Amino acid sequence: MTSEPTGASGSRGGRDLRSELLRTSRQLLDESGPGALSMREVARRAGCTHQAPYHYFANREAILAALVREGFDELADMLAAAHEGLGNADLHAILVASGNAYVEFALRHPGVFRVMFRPDVCDPERFPEVVQASERAHNELARLARYVAGGDTPLETEVLFWSGVHGLASLLLDGPLSGVFSSVQERLDFARGVVGMAEVPEVGAARSRGLVSPSDEARERVISWLPGAGVMASEPPVG
Repeated sequence: MTSEPTGASGSRGGRDLRSELLRTSRQLLDESGPGALSMREVARRAGCTHQAPYHYFANREAILAALVREGFDELADMLAAAHEGLGNADLHAILVASGNAYVEFALRHPGVFRVMFRPDVCDPERFPEVVQASERAHNELARLARYVAGGDTPLETEVLFWSGVHGLASLLLDGPLSGVFSSVQERLDFARGVVGMAEVPEVGAARSRGLVSPSDEARERVISWLPGAGVMASEPPVG
């Protein structure tokens, strides 16, 4: 199943209504979360008939899938740009730039970010284009881990990076830090200070200290949680 079952691709009478519907839906997610998003409300805010959205999307789940796909694509693009824009910079600079890109995406697109990892909101098994986009984001995280830690990158390195920036973003959006700052820019400035303290991980440090590595089965489960083909299908619903 795809998010555009009708085959409509954009303009109707010179108006790019599909893009307007997605922008309106993003605003709804930012303001009130996925529970506020309905076909009727999106149509009302976009100033079109109640039936118009159905020319582009089969239902609200299809709209959410389109937004989640866009979100993963935008996140992958931002991570790639952060990495590639630094050329031959040192590993720490690349690690920090990528971390800043991840957190900035989350803070500037809070509604979409909150549902990107919610299988109860968007089931990737029904929308293969979401899986493809999420794989792009995962590949960028994996590429960063390989670059920073070397070609044979342990899974722990990738999870270390992802958990740090994802956790920071969540604290600033919905956690104890959400009410501390009065603007997105203040949150970003604080986040950059935190990310700037990151250190390049020591490859194999955990093993050299005698810590136990996860079993192959456990590793597969962890991989399925990363932004990629199985992340939303495997992550438990967020309350």
